[in-house]
Amino acid sequence: MKNYTLNSLLFTTSSNYEENLQTLLTLIKQTQTNSIVVAPEVCLTGYDYDNFDEMVEFASHAIGELQKVSQNKIIILTLLERRGEEVYNFAKIFFNGEVVYEQAKAKLFKFGDEHKYMAHGSENDINIVEVDGIKIGLLICFELRFKKLWQKLEGADIVAIPSWWGVLRKENFKTLTNALAIINQCYVIASDSKNEDCTGMSGIITPFGVEQRNGNKPCLEIPYDTKEIKKMRKYMDVGIG
Repeated sequence: MKNYTLNSLLFTTSSNYEENLQTLLTLIKQTQTNSIVVAPEVCLTGYDYDNFDEMVEFASHAIGELQKVSQNKIIILTLLERRGEEVYNFAKIFFNGEVVYEQAKAKLFKFGDEHKYMAHGSENDINIVEVDGIKIGLLICFELRFKKLWQKLEGADIVAIPSWWGVLRKENFKTLTNALAIINQCYVIASDSKNEDCTGMSGIITPFGVEQRNGNKPCLEIPYDTKEIKKMRKYMDVGIG
């Protein structure tokens, strides 16, 4: 298996979509070959409901640019995208120039009025996907709070959590991301926005539960070690294969 590096991103989303995209592309280009990169939820637009149509239309442009920088890299983020008459918040995995997986947000955050602007996906679509030999699970922000969704991702090597998590619930975010890594004995890459209403607590947690947070780093990088997963599941056997 290739030697991958894990990366959690942290940056501020401005009102300028193209500027946000260039910030993201720059950070991705700075990561190593064979990197897994997780960016914050809707990091290119934020929840810019006042410019809803423009926000949704930007997805097609962004997807094309992200495909170009995904050679030998696994890139994970969310975009608002229209399908038929409905708009969904899609988590997407880019790899080698393609969108290899997408998953619509199933648990919308009603306190943020998400249900008024977008349709919810299906919990049945929350599953483990294998990309370049790595088993990856996705939870989008609020979905992190549902323990039944953790169970659906048992056996994943990595759970990626793109988030736009409210700053008033900062300790909740830290506790839940740490606990998920420990309970599912996997790496958790959690990426949250640096905007002032969010926690800014992007970070990476190992299967043993050792957390590293970005702090002021736009990109936190740690090695991906499959031995850490195997070791935890062998010596602290809780029934995860």
